[in-house]
Amino acid sequence: MPWKYLPVAIIAILIGIGGYAAWVFVRPIDPPPGFAKSNGRLESERVGIATKYPGRIKEVLVNEGDTVVAGQVLARMDTSEFEAELREASAAVVQSERQLDQAIALLAQRKSELLLASRELERSVKLAAKGYTPEEKVDQRRAAKVTGEAGVKTAQAGIARAKAATVAALARVERLKTILDDSVLKAPRGGRVQYLLARAGEVLGAGGKVLTLLDLSDVYMTIFLPTKDVGTLQFGSQARIIPDAATQYVVPATVSFVAANAQFTPKYVETKIEREKLMFRVKVRIPEKILKRYARRVKTGLTGAAYVKVSQGAQWPEHLQVNLPKLEEVPE
Repeated sequence: MPWKYLPVAIIAILIGIGGYAAWVFVRPIDPPPGFAKSNGRLESERVGIATKYPGRIKEVLVNEGDTVVAGQVLARMDTSEFEAELREASAAVVQSERQLDQAIALLAQRKSELLLASRELERSVKLAAKGYTPEEKVDQRRAAKVTGEAGVKTAQAGIARAKAATVAALARVERLKTILDDSVLKAPRGGRVQYLLARAGEVLGAGGKVLTLLDLSDVYMTIFLPTKDVGTLQFGSQARIIPDAATQYVVPATVSFVAANAQFTPKYVETKIEREKLMFRVKVRIPEKILKRYARRVKTGLTGAAYVKVSQGAQWPEHLQVNLPKLEEVPE
């Protein structure tokens, strides 16, 4: 071989050696006996933050990617109309309470008049029996007593109406306060803002979504396993997740869900031949304490591989031992 081709041959050999070494290090590792492997994508529960009542958005207080805690205010609706109605309802409460006071005072007056009419009737009856008072006077006193009794009943009915009006006014105040509270959109749980779907000034109908929130305390990977693996799988079985973006780390997980029925594997997961096999959908969930510890580093949508222990007596091999980043490696 001419010497001029020697450098080319050396380069070709080096490329071959490098390619072989790369294949050795990145080639898929078959799961050891007692374990099953499948590919998947990290997901988390998504929470939609929506309006309960139609209205205009006054302000949105978070941005996409922000981490929020449970109870944090995310957005506010324009409530000027409801606030005016609340002032009106509060005034109606005061008015109904004053009407109740008047009705109570009127009842006391009517009772006093009835007492007087009753005593005058008694005296008139006694005097008429002795011939000192004409029967006409007795009839007048008897009519006055009947009128007094009717006045008492009317006053009592007025008290009932005033009480009912007060209860109705208070109920309206409570309803408007509830609307005002619901117009302040708060995070039902901690998580990360995924998408902002509406901005300040936009008018939304009832149930209109303002943003979506990812619950980072509930992160899992959905995988598909064949019948032979699912048959010996148990809920709570140990699992390991290796993200494609950081293959040096091994994240612990547990099996939290196994589908009751088999299904065809989705097209984007396996080849056509393997799609002809029935597979079971399985969820492997990352422990919440780990998610809290690495909250700023958790990302959904990342692809990776999941290894699941299907035989309880199996021991995790060295390359699948838990390996998490040190805290100083996690950016603040």
